[in-house]
Amino acid sequence: MTTLRTSRRRLAAVSAVAAATLLATSACGGNSDSEGGGEYNAGVNHVANASDKKGGTLKFVGVQDADSWDTTRMYYAFAFDFARYYSRQLVSYTPKPGQKSLDLKPDLATDDAQISDNGKVYKYRLKDGLKWEDGKPITSQDVKYGIERQWAQKTLSGGPTYLKDVLDPEGKWKGPYDDKSEFEGIKTPDDKTIEFHLPKANGDFEQMLAMPTNSPVRKDKDTKSKYTLRPFSSGPYKFKSYTPNKSLLLVRNKHWDRQGDPLRKALPDQIQVTLLTNNPDARDKRLINGDADLDLNQRGMEVQGRQTALKQHKGNVDNPQAGFISYVAFPQSVKPFDNIHCRKAAIYGTDHKSVQTARGGPTAGGALAHNMLPPVIPGYDKNDDQYGILKDGGKPNAAKAKEELKKCGKPGGFSTTLAVRSTDKADVKSAESIQASLKKVGIKVEIDQFDGAQGSSIVGNQATVKKKGYGMVLYGWGPDFPSGQGYGIELWHSSKIRDNGNNNYALIDDPKIDKGLDDAIAELDPDKAAEKYAEVNKNVMAGGYYLPLTYLKVVQWRSDRLTNVYAADSYSGWYDFASLGVK
Repeated sequence: MTTLRTSRRRLAAVSAVAAATLLATSACGGNSDSEGGGEYNAGVNHVANASDKKGGTLKFVGVQDADSWDTTRMYYAFAFDFARYYSRQLVSYTPKPGQKSLDLKPDLATDDAQISDNGKVYKYRLKDGLKWEDGKPITSQDVKYGIERQWAQKTLSGGPTYLKDVLDPEGKWKGPYDDKSEFEGIKTPDDKTIEFHLPKANGDFEQMLAMPTNSPVRKDKDTKSKYTLRPFSSGPYKFKSYTPNKSLLLVRNKHWDRQGDPLRKALPDQIQVTLLTNNPDARDKRLINGDADLDLNQRGMEVQGRQTALKQHKGNVDNPQAGFISYVAFPQSVKPFDNIHCRKAAIYGTDHKSVQTARGGPTAGGALAHNMLPPVIPGYDKNDDQYGILKDGGKPNAAKAKEELKKCGKPGGFSTTLAVRSTDKADVKSAESIQASLKKVGIKVEIDQFDGAQGSSIVGNQATVKKKGYGMVLYGWGPDFPSGQGYGIELWHSSKIRDNGNNNYALIDDPKIDKGLDDAIAELDPDKAAEKYAEVNKNVMAGGYYLPLTYLKVVQWRSDRLTNVYAADSYSGWYDFASLGVK
């Protein structure tokens, strides 16, 4: 049995593949160095206002609460980013700007993994002196238990289940709440050692471990579905108060050891969050007036605030390329979208250019999306334009749409409902644009808005989708980690279809797509894997399961008080929250 002391072979290779695309698509209008901060795009591929000054209160403002603050249940990108204030993982990403952030480093672990048995065993040792917020030691059993909570889907649905699916692909173990037997896929021979035994090798395994989903949870502090109200801290801050949809306050965890955690600067004394549900204009005013430092949700400023910021405060603005795509899924459980031709009719009939304009144009909305892989993911193919979205400049193809309507037996068109988050104005405007363009080809769309914080139990609930007749679901998606697996498996693989907490909204159950994903995941050569993911993406588009809208780009605000600001590709192009400080 050969032991390999490395943990970044696949990630480094993937990063190299993605780097050229990332640099080409990122906006770098400023020429700031690490001392800059008063320039446009000073936080893109650079650190704006570098400082090690401690103290003060960092003020976030947002328009949407997290789907959950329980690390097991969260799935929003901003929640992943924010969770690093109060949670740690065995490995985590490098605190540097842009694509430099993609390199994995030990976090709770002392060193890189000891990998053996041809990539099927990963072994780690925990650092000395790791403590919970009450001063008790963090053990390997706590790490194991935190990961095992993924099996409790009846109670803790909503979050990603990568490790559960990789370690227990047949779902034999029933989880920590329902199974008295020990799960054998994770072993803890002592309080400092943890081993993962994979049934088969997976080149992205350590990227999965870096997700907050795999943070330690102490069994005696697990309040199950109520854990979101008061997670117990293993990181530099702890919860002091939380009122859902209104406010959150974190204060320092005095038992966190700065010397044992080089990945988090933990500069502010307090982290304050104010939530202005469904009121992005009020959020932008607070940012511009200096009442808050940055946007919690990182979805970009609205039209009025954006125009004011770009005209009067351009030095406070960054325009990073996000790793996200805006799209519409067609749930096949809702007629007539069980018919491929009805789905294609909606794709051809949509005015993509008007959607891009509604989202804020190329600067604030992003480039036209012509397939479902964002440019930051290896396997992205700019020539995969099966519906002529780029060829036609984003304009609808009414003739093709009507041709597809005839093929699906609806020559006169049909009616459907489009579900969209009320918490995102750009999404709502996109929905209205889609509604207007599809009306011209005979597809009548009723728009139904829902609270984005409740997405996993609304559009992620199959029964609700069918009951409400949601034939179209407008959403956004980015990679959980930077590979085709980290981006596409939740959206495309049949094994990810869930009754609740579902992300495969289109309900894709295609053996060809499943096999393509399985083959790509098993491929340890990143270049060959990228080719396989590109082929999967082509099959997804050929099936008409999704209507891609834009590859998101946003205008982000950073206050004059904010220090150590930079967009990190490891967090989908959002700011790295854990490095931020205030003057």
